[in-house]
Amino acid sequence: MVTRKPSDLRYSQVTPKQVYLNRRRFLAGSIALGALAGASSALATTKLNGVKKSPFSTDEQATPFDAITHYNNFYEFGTDKEDPGRNAGKFVTSPWSVKVDGEVAKPLTLDLDAIFKLAPLEERIYRHRCVEAWSMVIPWIGFPLNALLKKVEPTSKAKYVAFESYFDRKQMPQGVWAGIPFPYVEGLRLDEAMNPLALLAVGLYGETLPNQNGAPFRLVVPWKYGFKSIKSIARIRLVEKQPPTTWNLSAPQEYGFYSNVNPEVDHPRWSQAKERRIGEFAKRLTVKFNGYGSEVASLYSGMDLRKNY
Repeated sequence: MVTRKPSDLRYSQVTPKQVYLNRRRFLAGSIALGALAGASSALATTKLNGVKKSPFSTDEQATPFDAITHYNNFYEFGTDKEDPGRNAGKFVTSPWSVKVDGEVAKPLTLDLDAIFKLAPLEERIYRHRCVEAWSMVIPWIGFPLNALLKKVEPTSKAKYVAFESYFDRKQMPQGVWAGIPFPYVEGLRLDEAMNPLALLAVGLYGETLPNQNGAPFRLVVPWKYGFKSIKSIARIRLVEKQPPTTWNLSAPQEYGFYSNVNPEVDHPRWSQAKERRIGEFAKRLTVKFNGYGSEVASLYSGMDLRKNY
C-alpha cells in the first residue's frame, strides 16, 4: 500500500479497487439470503490510501462487509433493508459539492477533493445501534466533524448544526413510497457536533462508501440511534435555533431531537433494553449512549433524558 500525506490525497486519484470482497460470505443470524442476492454496481468502490488507525475504535469484531452493505436503511432507495443495495447502483456521486454556511465567518462550498484535504483520514471502528433494536460494528473511514466546523469559524449565534441530504426524484424514485419528506434533514447541538466522536465518513472497510451506505459523504454519530447519521450530505448550516429533523417531524411521539441510545426509554412500539447484533443469535443488553458514555455523558449533564429523548 502506498502511503501519502493526507494533503496529497485527492478523491479523483484514489487507487482503483483491485478485488471485490467476498460478497457471498455466509451471514449467521436473521439476515435473509435474499439480501445478498441484491448485490449490484452500488458496490463499485475504490481503495483509500494513507488511512491511520484511530484510538477511538472499539476492539469488537467488525460486522461482515456483506451485512453492512446489504442490510441497511436509506429510504430514498426503498424502505426494505435490502432495497438500498438493489436500487442505489446508478446513483451519481461525482462530481459532488457540499455547501457550509449560516452563522459562520467563513462560509464554504467544497468539492470532494477539498473535503478529503480537510483532515487526515482515520479508520474508526464504531458500534452502530439502529432504533429498530439491531446493531452492527462498522469500520468507518473519515475525519472529525469539528475539523470542518472549525474551518468555517462558527459565530457566537451558532448553537446548532443543521444537515440536509441530497435528493433527486429521478435518481431516487423509490422515495415516493417512503412516507417521509425529502430531502432528509437532521441536526445536532453545536457542542455535540464539536465532540471528537462525531465523524464525517467517506469510506468503510478501507474503501470509499458504497452508494447504499451514504456515498460520498455522510455523518456518523455513534452514541445516537442510526437515523441521526444522515447520508449523502449536500448542505451543512449553522443556526441559532434547533433545526427540524425528518423523523421528529414525521413522528414526534416516537423520535426526539436528541435520540441518544438509551435502554431506559422505550420506543412506543418496542423495548430498547436489548438489541440483536447482526451475525449473532442471542440478544444483548443495550448500553446507554451505546457504550460511549465516558466521552459524551457530560454533554447532557442536568438534562432529563426521558423528556429530552
